[in-house]
Amino acid sequence: MPAAISERPGRYGSKGTVGSILLQMFLILFAFVQIYPLVWLAFFSLKDNSEIFSGEVLGLPRKFLWSNYVKALSEGNVLTYFGNSVLVTAATIVLVLILSAMSAYAIARMKWKLSNATMTLILLGMMVPIHSALLPLFMVLRNLNLLNTYWALIIPYVAFGLPIAVYITASFFKSVPREMEESAVMDGCGVYRAFFLIILPLVRPALATVAIFTFISAWNELMFAVTFINDTEYQTLTVGMMSMVGTYITHWGVVGAGLMIATIPTILIYLLLNKQVQESMIAGAVKG
Repeated sequence: MPAAISERPGRYGSKGTVGSILLQMFLILFAFVQIYPLVWLAFFSLKDNSEIFSGEVLGLPRKFLWSNYVKALSEGNVLTYFGNSVLVTAATIVLVLILSAMSAYAIARMKWKLSNATMTLILLGMMVPIHSALLPLFMVLRNLNLLNTYWALIIPYVAFGLPIAVYITASFFKSVPREMEESAVMDGCGVYRAFFLIILPLVRPALATVAIFTFISAWNELMFAVTFINDTEYQTLTVGMMSMVGTYITHWGVVGAGLMIATIPTILIYLLLNKQVQESMIAGAVKG
């Protein structure tokens, strides 16, 4: 009997080892499937049309054509489009973070009669499709003489990014103990000082999550950028990439280089803020 009992842990341990190995193999395969499109895009951006259309689109380039990046930045005006996208996206993120944090703080931490109604009204913005707002927004921006300006994109991006941002931030503000503010007030802090120095640093994971969501939606947006901006001086990367596809001849390697340049900021933003996003997910799971 003792010998038979002592064999069971070994049997279970071997099953656990096999299961962990299979899980690791599955995760490695899943990671490869997720990462390979980026690797393929990098190889694609270093080829010319003859190599792409010769059936070797999936393999390594025979010759690394770094000149595709030079052409994309100079002849394709990718540098101008990139700068416009950075400016519009950065302004959108800053405004969304400031407005959503202050609005969520007022709704979640302050006592006033219309706080719940205001929250409901803000969340109704999540139900408004972008397509339905395209024509009204165009008419409003035209009447305000904001077409072909950066504000023609920043204002709609901020408006459509606020509902989900307020929702995420308010849920985190509700989880912060009120004793933090009480102790800050006893130490002589006012409302604004307590908000910026005490409460806001505690919800950094929520702010990082909002920043990533806002960045992705603003950086990759195309419909508003095509409709509200006609001047090349103010066009963003999404419109610029579309304009690089010619009517008769398209240099696909140069287009791939432009797409690779447009992808790099998204990867960098995620690498910089992924820990904060993981903390926000863990905090949300624990709170739930």
